[in-house]
Amino acid sequence: MTDVVIPYTPRPIWRDEIHKALDLYRFAVMACHRRFGKTVGSLNGMLRKAILNTKRAPQYAYVAPFRNQAKRVAWEYLKYYTSTIPGRKVNESELYVELLTLYPNTPGARIYIIGADHPDALRGMYLDGVILDEYADMKPELWGSVIRPALADRGGWAWFIGTPKGQNAFYEMYLHALKSDDWFACLYRGTETGILSESELEDMRSQMTDAEFRQEILCDFTASATNIVIPIDLVTDAIKRELRGSDVLGLPTVIGVDVARFGDDRTVITTRQGLWAKDIRTYTGLDTMEVAGCVIGAINEFNPAAVFVDSGAMGAGVIDRLHQLSYRQVQEVNFGERAGDADRYANIRAEMYFKARDWLKSGGAIPDNSALANELTVVEYKFNNSGKIQLESKEKLKERTGRSPDVADSFVLTFARPVCLASDYFDEAPAAVYDPLAGM
Repeated sequence: MTDVVIPYTPRPIWRDEIHKALDLYRFAVMACHRRFGKTVGSLNGMLRKAILNTKRAPQYAYVAPFRNQAKRVAWEYLKYYTSTIPGRKVNESELYVELLTLYPNTPGARIYIIGADHPDALRGMYLDGVILDEYADMKPELWGSVIRPALADRGGWAWFIGTPKGQNAFYEMYLHALKSDDWFACLYRGTETGILSESELEDMRSQMTDAEFRQEILCDFTASATNIVIPIDLVTDAIKRELRGSDVLGLPTVIGVDVARFGDDRTVITTRQGLWAKDIRTYTGLDTMEVAGCVIGAINEFNPAAVFVDSGAMGAGVIDRLHQLSYRQVQEVNFGERAGDADRYANIRAEMYFKARDWLKSGGAIPDNSALANELTVVEYKFNNSGKIQLESKEKLKERTGRSPDVADSFVLTFARPVCLASDYFDEAPAAVYDPLAGM
């Protein structure tokens, strides 16, 4: 076999993460910020697969919303990166590149540049692989009626790439990938990848609207939505903040515990002190006694003034066990119970999430935990018939996103009720030292 060197140097995030994942999964959905390099990276991933394909006459397609757009965005790239391949042919009129021929009297692997505005160009084709770039701007039926059948007989793969543009077909495909074990899903924000400098990000933020920046740079599918409790920029800013023990000295520590309800749910223990959410621990497959043991470990380590445990399902058993062992700071919280501000919120769950939002606005710092970031930024709310704020149910949220918001629920549980220092909680001290943020 002839060695072929493609003039492509992948960015570290492509080299270390994405290209490796694309070798493992047949289907992938990648939500990427502007200037991430998704076209170059995905085209070179396709080119590598085309070169290594030993089937007879492989066919691939890069598809953009419009043919002119596809030609402008990808055609020159494709010609450049295939220029070092011996025997490669270029068809300018039909926009395809043909690679090495492995079989006599048979075309080599072909990579086509196609616009979704001309779907007939794809009908009748078989495909070994396809890239759907900016899928949000394509008609959803293109996938089901044209492309997916074209992949069937040869076991072809598909990569959906783009920048979020609201909750549309691309968003639905992203959610589907999150829920499917055999799909790869990733989301890369401009504030996290290091591709754009801090000065460039700040300049863009100053010249773009808030919604534009959240959509194009923060990859916020909800940028245009008005019913999201916690916008992604609040979470991103909180991840960047760094606090130390001296910054929260004297403030009470609070622990929130969300206990797994079903087999694929997680038990999560979050510890917060003042403006610092300092520790998140996630467990799976534990029984009631084991969860109680994990909570005791956190209590012994952090000496909290209060431990708020979701009493739903297995949580009640955990609470009973901890009370049996005389952990008096443990309090049960039923997400459906009456809110402290019952005139504004339908229940305490809604109140806790909005307290968490206010805490983030006031300068709260959270760990760089992708599960927490993703779960906090998808919770929706509405006003019920009584004019009170009510959140989307946990069950509906899990159905929509493919996961239970266990990490987010554990975090917001730390805002369940006002908290004082443990020494004042049980002794006969004349006054309590209250956490001014806990009541937000």
